[in-house]
Amino acid sequence: MQIQVNTDSSVQGDEGLEAHVRGVIEHSLGRFRGLVTRVEVHLSDENATKGGSDDKRCMMEARIEGRRPEAVTHFAGTVKESVSGAAEKLKRALGSTVDKMQKHR
Repeated sequence: MQIQVNTDSSVQGDEGLEAHVRGVIEHSLGRFRGLVTRVEVHLSDENATKGGSDDKRCMMEARIEGRRPEAVTHFAGTVKESVSGAAEKLKRALGSTVDKMQKHR
């Protein structure tokens, strides 16, 4: 599973953040490892320098070969919380998709 992490100019992306994102995704989506070919993560701070609560946004998109991408978004007070929330949403979305795929077989 290929994982790509993108940040906007208001979120400082470094190796530590990327390692955290990879760890959360591998833990949350581990059961889909054989199906998901790629996960794209987009991190941003909606208010940038203005501050505010729940303004850190994480959008995740997972691609299963031969299917449309599944995308989710989660807002939280910190980048790490937004990543965890988005990963949980994506796990549920992929679970539903995989269940449907297995029923059609």
